[in-house]
Amino acid sequence: MTKKIVFTGGGTVGHVTLNLLLIPRFLEDGWEIHYIGDKKGTEYEQIKQAGLAIHFHAIATGKLRRYFSWQNVADIFKVIFGILQSLFILAKIRPQALFSKGGFVSVPPVIAARVLRVPVFIHESDLSMGLANKIAYKFATTMYTTFEQAVSLDKVKHVGAVTKVNKQEESADRLTDVRLQFDSRLKTLLFIGGSAGAKVFNDFISQTPELTDNYNIINISGDRNLNTLTKNLYRIDYVTDLYQPLLSLSDVVVTRGGSNTLFELLALQKLHLIVPLGKEASRGDQLENAAYFEKKGYARQLAENDLNFSNLKTEVDVLLAEKAAYQEKMAASGEIKSPEAFYSLLMQDINAKTKGK
Repeated sequence: MTKKIVFTGGGTVGHVTLNLLLIPRFLEDGWEIHYIGDKKGTEYEQIKQAGLAIHFHAIATGKLRRYFSWQNVADIFKVIFGILQSLFILAKIRPQALFSKGGFVSVPPVIAARVLRVPVFIHESDLSMGLANKIAYKFATTMYTTFEQAVSLDKVKHVGAVTKVNKQEESADRLTDVRLQFDSRLKTLLFIGGSAGAKVFNDFISQTPELTDNYNIINISGDRNLNTLTKNLYRIDYVTDLYQPLLSLSDVVVTRGGSNTLFELLALQKLHLIVPLGKEASRGDQLENAAYFEKKGYARQLAENDLNFSNLKTEVDVLLAEKAAYQEKMAASGEIKSPEAFYSLLMQDINAKTKGK
Protein backbone atom coordinates (compact mmCIF):
# COMPACT_ATOMS: atom_id res chain seq x y z
CA MET A 1 0.00 0.00 0.00
CA THR A 2 1.34 3.45 -0.97
CA LYS A 3 2.16 5.62 2.02
CA LYS A 4 0.65 9.09 1.98
CA ILE A 5 1.58 12.29 3.77
CA VAL A 6 -0.11 15.69 3.76
CA PHE A 7 1.85 18.92 4.03
CA THR A 8 0.42 22.29 4.96
CA GLY A 9 1.69 25.79 5.63
CA GLY A 10 1.62 29.10 3.84
CA GLY A 11 1.16 32.83 3.83
CA THR A 12 4.86 33.56 3.29
CA VAL A 13 7.73 31.81 1.52
CA GLY A 14 9.16 30.99 4.97
CA HIS A 15 6.10 28.83 5.67
CA VAL A 16 6.75 26.76 2.53
CA THR A 17 10.55 26.49 2.24
CA LEU A 18 11.05 23.61 4.68
CA ASN A 19 8.18 21.67 3.11
CA LEU A 20 9.85 21.98 -0.29
CA LEU A 21 13.11 20.69 1.17
CA LEU A 22 11.38 17.63 2.64
CA ILE A 23 8.95 16.72 -0.15
CA PRO A 24 11.59 15.47 -2.66
CA ARG A 25 12.93 13.08 -0.02
CA PHE A 26 9.46 11.63 0.61
CA LEU A 27 8.94 11.29 -3.14
CA GLU A 28 12.24 9.42 -3.49
CA ASP A 29 11.03 6.96 -0.85
CA GLY A 30 7.79 6.35 -2.75
CA TRP A 31 5.37 8.45 -0.70
CA GLU A 32 2.29 10.02 -2.28
CA ILE A 33 2.36 13.75 -1.49
CA HIS A 34 -0.62 15.99 -0.84
CA TYR A 35 -0.62 19.68 0.11
CA ILE A 36 -3.44 21.64 1.74
CA GLY A 37 -3.27 25.40 1.31
CA ASP A 38 -4.76 28.56 -0.13
CA LYS A 39 -4.89 28.60 -3.93
CA LYS A 40 -4.46 32.38 -3.79
CA GLY A 41 -1.53 32.11 -1.41
CA THR A 42 2.23 32.00 -1.77
CA GLU A 43 2.23 28.27 -1.13
CA TYR A 44 0.32 27.52 -4.35
CA GLU A 45 2.76 29.54 -6.45
CA GLN A 46 5.77 27.93 -4.76
CA ILE A 47 4.38 24.43 -5.22
CA LYS A 48 3.61 25.12 -8.88
CA GLN A 49 7.10 26.51 -9.51
CA ALA A 50 8.72 23.49 -7.83
CA GLY A 51 7.30 21.21 -10.54
CA LEU A 52 7.04 18.23 -8.17
CA ALA A 53 4.42 15.47 -8.16
CA ILE A 54 2.21 17.06 -5.50
CA HIS A 55 -1.58 16.93 -5.22
CA PHE A 56 -2.71 20.42 -4.13
CA HIS A 57 -5.99 20.85 -2.25
CA ALA A 58 -7.37 24.36 -1.76
CA ILE A 59 -9.35 25.33 1.33
CA ALA A 60 -10.96 28.48 2.68
CA THR A 61 -8.77 30.32 5.15
CA GLY A 62 -9.12 33.25 7.52
CA LYS A 63 -6.37 35.39 8.93
CA LEU A 64 -5.61 35.07 12.63
CA ARG A 65 -5.32 38.54 14.15
CA ARG A 66 -4.08 39.46 17.63
CA TYR A 67 -6.05 42.71 17.61
CA PHE A 68 -9.78 43.49 17.46
CA SER A 69 -11.25 43.66 13.98
CA TRP A 70 -14.75 43.00 12.70
CA GLN A 71 -13.06 40.96 9.98
CA ASN A 72 -12.20 38.44 12.70
CA VAL A 73 -15.90 37.55 12.94
CA ALA A 74 -16.16 36.77 9.23
CA ASP A 75 -12.88 34.90 9.30
CA ILE A 76 -14.10 32.63 12.09
CA PHE A 77 -16.62 31.21 9.64
CA LYS A 78 -13.88 30.83 7.01
CA VAL A 79 -11.77 28.85 9.48
CA ILE A 80 -14.72 26.64 10.40
CA PHE A 81 -15.41 26.01 6.71
CA GLY A 82 -11.70 25.31 6.20
CA ILE A 83 -11.83 22.69 8.97
CA LEU A 84 -14.82 21.00 7.32
CA GLN A 85 -13.05 21.02 3.96
CA SER A 86 -9.90 19.59 5.58
CA LEU A 87 -11.90 16.83 7.27
CA PHE A 88 -13.34 15.80 3.91
CA ILE A 89 -9.92 15.94 2.17
CA LEU A 90 -8.07 14.00 4.88
CA ALA A 91 -10.84 11.39 5.22
CA LYS A 92 -10.58 10.76 1.48
CA ILE A 93 -6.76 10.63 1.40
CA ARG A 94 -6.29 8.69 4.66
CA PRO A 95 -2.66 9.76 5.14
CA GLN A 96 -0.17 8.26 7.58
CA ALA A 97 0.83 11.75 8.83
CA LEU A 98 0.42 15.49 8.42
CA PHE A 99 3.36 17.91 8.53
CA SER A 100 2.72 21.62 9.13
CA LYS A 101 5.14 24.52 8.74
CA GLY A 102 2.71 27.05 10.19
CA GLY A 103 0.93 30.13 8.93
CA PHE A 104 -2.78 30.75 9.36
CA VAL A 105 -3.75 28.37 6.52
CA SER A 106 -2.32 25.43 8.51
CA VAL A 107 -4.74 25.64 11.46
CA PRO A 108 -7.79 23.94 9.85
CA PRO A 109 -5.82 20.93 8.49
CA VAL A 110 -4.07 20.44 11.83
CA ILE A 111 -7.37 20.46 13.75
CA ALA A 112 -8.99 18.16 11.20
CA ALA A 113 -6.06 15.72 11.38
CA ARG A 114 -6.35 15.52 15.15
CA VAL A 115 -10.10 14.79 14.88
CA LEU A 116 -9.33 11.97 12.43
CA ARG A 117 -6.46 10.66 14.61
CA VAL A 118 -3.82 11.40 11.99
CA PRO A 119 -0.43 12.09 13.68
CA VAL A 120 0.43 15.79 13.39
CA PHE A 121 4.03 17.03 13.20
CA ILE A 122 4.66 20.78 13.20
CA HIS A 123 7.72 23.02 12.94
CA GLU A 124 8.36 26.41 14.56
CA SER A 125 11.15 28.58 13.16
CA ASP A 126 11.11 31.50 15.59
CA LEU A 127 12.26 31.90 19.17
CA SER A 128 8.65 32.26 20.30
CA MET A 129 5.66 30.53 18.74
CA GLY A 130 3.47 32.36 16.27
CA LEU A 131 -0.27 32.45 16.92
CA ALA A 132 -1.01 29.74 14.35
CA ASN A 133 1.47 27.34 15.94
CA LYS A 134 0.26 28.20 19.44
CA ILE A 135 -3.11 26.87 18.36
CA ALA A 136 -1.61 23.99 16.37
CA TYR A 137 0.56 22.91 19.30
CA LYS A 138 -2.55 21.90 21.25
CA PHE A 139 -3.40 19.40 18.50
CA ALA A 140 0.11 18.27 17.58
CA THR A 141 1.78 14.94 18.16
CA THR A 142 5.26 16.50 18.05
CA MET A 143 6.59 20.03 17.56
CA TYR A 144 10.12 20.62 16.22
CA THR A 145 11.83 23.92 17.01
CA THR A 146 14.70 25.85 15.50
CA PHE A 147 15.50 27.62 18.76
CA GLU A 148 15.81 25.92 22.13
CA GLN A 149 12.71 26.95 24.06
CA ALA A 150 13.17 28.92 27.27
CA VAL A 151 10.26 27.02 28.86
CA SER A 152 10.30 23.24 28.82
CA LEU A 153 7.29 21.89 26.93
CA ASP A 154 6.16 18.35 26.34
CA LYS A 155 5.86 17.23 22.70
CA VAL A 156 8.72 19.60 21.73
CA LYS A 157 12.01 18.54 20.15
CA HIS A 158 14.75 21.10 19.55
CA VAL A 159 16.35 20.23 16.19
CA GLY A 160 18.09 23.47 15.22
CA ALA A 161 17.75 25.19 11.86
CA VAL A 162 16.92 22.99 8.89
CA THR A 163 18.47 24.61 5.85
CA LYS A 164 20.21 23.63 2.66
CA VAL A 165 23.85 24.66 2.83
CA ASN A 166 25.38 25.61 -0.50
CA LYS A 167 28.78 27.21 -0.13
CA GLN A 168 29.94 26.57 -3.67
CA GLU A 169 31.11 29.62 -5.58
CA GLU A 170 28.80 30.54 -8.43
CA SER A 171 30.04 31.20 -11.93
CA ALA A 172 31.04 34.84 -12.27
CA ASP A 173 29.75 35.14 -15.82
CA ARG A 174 26.16 34.94 -14.59
CA LEU A 175 26.56 38.46 -13.22
CA THR A 176 28.87 39.91 -15.85
CA ASP A 177 26.63 42.93 -16.54
CA VAL A 178 26.36 43.67 -12.81
CA ARG A 179 30.10 43.37 -12.24
CA LEU A 180 30.78 45.77 -15.11
CA GLN A 181 28.71 48.43 -13.30
CA PHE A 182 30.30 47.79 -9.91
CA ASP A 183 33.52 49.36 -8.61
CA SER A 184 35.93 46.56 -7.67
CA ARG A 185 37.54 48.83 -5.05
CA LEU A 186 34.30 49.09 -3.05
CA LYS A 187 32.63 46.58 -0.74
CA THR A 188 29.26 45.22 -1.86
CA LEU A 189 26.13 45.35 0.33
CA LEU A 190 23.10 43.18 -0.38
CA PHE A 191 19.78 44.46 1.01
CA ILE A 192 17.08 41.82 1.27
CA GLY A 193 13.81 42.00 3.19
CA GLY A 194 12.38 38.53 2.76
CA SER A 195 10.39 37.14 -0.16
CA ALA A 196 8.46 40.40 -0.67
CA GLY A 197 11.35 42.78 -0.08
CA ALA A 198 11.26 45.53 2.54
CA LYS A 199 9.93 49.02 1.86
CA VAL A 200 12.21 50.50 4.52
CA PHE A 201 15.27 49.25 2.61
CA ASN A 202 13.86 50.36 -0.73
CA ASP A 203 13.17 53.89 0.55
CA PHE A 204 16.51 54.09 2.33
CA ILE A 205 18.41 53.24 -0.85
CA SER A 206 16.35 55.64 -2.95
CA GLN A 207 16.82 58.50 -0.49
CA THR A 208 20.49 57.96 0.38
CA PRO A 209 22.72 58.79 -2.62
CA GLU A 210 25.90 58.51 -0.53
CA LEU A 211 25.35 54.74 -0.39
CA THR A 212 26.54 54.26 -3.97
CA ASP A 213 29.45 56.64 -3.40
CA ASN A 214 30.78 54.28 -0.74
CA TYR A 215 29.48 50.83 -1.68
CA ASN A 216 28.23 48.67 -4.49
CA ILE A 217 24.55 48.15 -3.66
CA ILE A 218 22.34 45.16 -4.49
CA ASN A 219 18.66 45.55 -3.58
CA ILE A 220 16.21 42.65 -3.83
CA SER A 221 13.21 44.93 -3.55
CA GLY A 222 9.98 43.05 -4.22
CA ASP A 223 8.99 45.99 -6.47
CA ARG A 224 9.58 45.62 -10.20
CA ASN A 225 9.11 49.37 -10.70
CA LEU A 226 12.49 49.83 -8.99
CA ASN A 227 14.38 47.45 -11.27
CA THR A 228 17.55 49.12 -12.52
CA LEU A 229 21.23 48.53 -13.21
CA THR A 230 23.37 51.66 -13.03
CA LYS A 231 26.76 52.65 -11.62
CA ASN A 232 27.28 50.83 -8.30
CA LEU A 233 23.58 49.93 -8.05
CA TYR A 234 21.61 46.81 -9.00
CA ARG A 235 17.93 46.63 -8.03
CA ILE A 236 15.76 43.64 -8.86
CA ASP A 237 12.32 42.74 -7.58
CA TYR A 238 12.69 38.98 -7.19
CA VAL A 239 15.33 36.32 -7.76
CA THR A 240 15.51 32.53 -7.70
CA ASP A 241 18.54 31.14 -9.55
CA LEU A 242 20.40 34.45 -9.12
CA TYR A 243 20.03 34.48 -5.34
CA GLN A 244 23.11 32.38 -4.62
CA PRO A 245 25.33 34.30 -7.07
CA LEU A 246 24.23 37.60 -5.53
CA LEU A 247 25.04 36.29 -2.05
CA SER A 248 28.47 35.23 -3.27
CA LEU A 249 29.06 38.68 -4.76
CA SER A 250 28.16 40.52 -1.55
CA ASP A 251 30.47 41.27 1.39
CA VAL A 252 27.73 42.11 3.90
CA VAL A 253 24.02 41.30 3.82
CA VAL A 254 21.55 43.76 5.35
CA THR A 255 18.39 41.84 6.20
CA ARG A 256 15.20 41.76 8.20
CA GLY A 257 14.98 39.35 11.14
CA GLY A 258 13.09 36.41 9.66
CA SER A 259 14.58 33.20 10.99
CA ASN A 260 14.77 31.35 7.66
CA THR A 261 17.00 34.00 6.09
CA LEU A 262 19.07 34.44 9.25
CA PHE A 263 19.88 30.75 9.55
CA GLU A 264 20.64 30.49 5.86
CA LEU A 265 23.18 33.29 6.30
CA LEU A 266 24.52 31.52 9.39
CA ALA A 267 24.94 28.29 7.44
CA LEU A 268 26.81 30.17 4.72
CA GLN A 269 28.85 32.09 7.33
CA LYS A 270 27.88 35.34 5.62
CA LEU A 271 28.41 38.63 7.45
CA HIS A 272 25.03 40.20 8.13
CA LEU A 273 23.43 43.22 9.75
CA ILE A 274 19.87 42.70 11.00
CA VAL A 275 17.27 45.49 10.88
CA PRO A 276 14.29 43.72 12.50
CA LEU A 277 10.63 44.60 12.23
CA GLY A 278 9.50 46.31 15.43
CA LYS A 279 6.52 45.42 17.62
CA GLU A 280 4.42 48.09 15.94
CA ALA A 281 4.48 46.00 12.75
CA SER A 282 4.82 42.45 14.11
CA ARG A 283 4.49 40.29 17.20
CA GLY A 284 8.12 41.00 18.04
CA ASP A 285 9.56 37.71 16.77
CA GLN A 286 12.16 39.45 14.59
CA LEU A 287 13.39 41.47 17.56
CA GLU A 288 13.85 38.23 19.50
CA ASN A 289 15.65 36.57 16.59
CA ALA A 290 17.96 39.58 16.12
CA ALA A 291 18.79 39.75 19.83
CA TYR A 292 19.61 36.02 19.85
CA PHE A 293 21.92 36.31 16.83
CA GLU A 294 23.70 39.34 18.27
CA LYS A 295 24.15 37.68 21.67
CA LYS A 296 25.61 34.57 20.01
CA GLY A 297 28.09 36.72 18.08
CA TYR A 298 26.74 35.75 14.65
CA ALA A 299 25.63 39.23 13.54
CA ARG A 300 25.00 42.83 14.51
CA GLN A 301 21.65 44.57 14.62
CA LEU A 302 20.37 48.09 14.02
CA ALA A 303 16.92 49.38 14.99
CA GLU A 304 14.80 50.54 12.07
CA ASN A 305 14.45 54.00 13.59
CA ASP A 306 18.25 54.27 13.68
CA LEU A 307 18.75 53.30 10.06
CA ASN A 308 20.73 56.10 8.44
CA PHE A 309 23.94 56.18 6.44
CA SER A 310 26.21 57.03 9.37
CA ASN A 311 24.89 54.24 11.61
CA LEU A 312 24.88 51.74 8.77
CA LYS A 313 28.48 52.52 7.91
CA THR A 314 29.52 52.15 11.55
CA GLU A 315 27.93 48.70 11.81
CA VAL A 316 29.27 47.52 8.46
CA ASP A 317 32.77 48.71 9.37
CA VAL A 318 32.67 46.66 12.58
CA LEU A 319 31.51 43.54 10.72
CA LEU A 320 34.24 43.89 8.13
CA ALA A 321 36.96 44.65 10.68
CA GLU A 322 35.97 41.64 12.80
CA LYS A 323 35.08 39.34 9.91
CA ALA A 324 37.22 36.43 11.11
CA ALA A 325 35.69 36.49 14.61
CA TYR A 326 32.11 36.56 13.31
CA GLN A 327 32.74 33.79 10.82
CA GLU A 328 34.46 31.69 13.48
CA LYS A 329 31.40 31.99 15.74
CA MET A 330 29.11 31.06 12.87
CA ALA A 331 31.27 28.10 11.86
CA ALA A 332 31.22 26.75 15.42
CA SER A 333 27.49 27.36 16.02
CA GLY A 334 26.33 23.75 15.62
CA GLU A 335 22.80 25.06 14.98
CA ILE A 336 22.35 23.83 11.42
CA LYS A 337 20.69 20.52 10.56
CA SER A 338 20.66 19.25 7.00
CA PRO A 339 17.32 18.41 5.34
CA GLU A 340 18.52 14.79 5.12
CA ALA A 341 19.15 14.60 8.88
CA PHE A 342 15.79 16.16 9.71
CA TYR A 343 14.02 13.87 7.27
CA SER A 344 15.56 10.84 9.02
CA LEU A 345 14.38 12.12 12.42
CA LEU A 346 10.90 12.89 11.11
CA MET A 347 10.62 9.43 9.54
CA GLN A 348 11.63 7.80 12.83
CA ASP A 349 8.89 9.72 14.63
CA ILE A 350 6.28 8.99 11.96
CA ASN A 351 7.10 5.28 12.05
CA ALA A 352 7.00 5.27 15.85
CA LYS A 353 3.51 6.79 15.84
CA THR A 354 2.13 4.68 13.01
CA LYS A 355 4.06 1.50 13.89
CA GLY A 356 5.17 1.28 10.27
CA LYS A 357 1.61 1.07 8.91
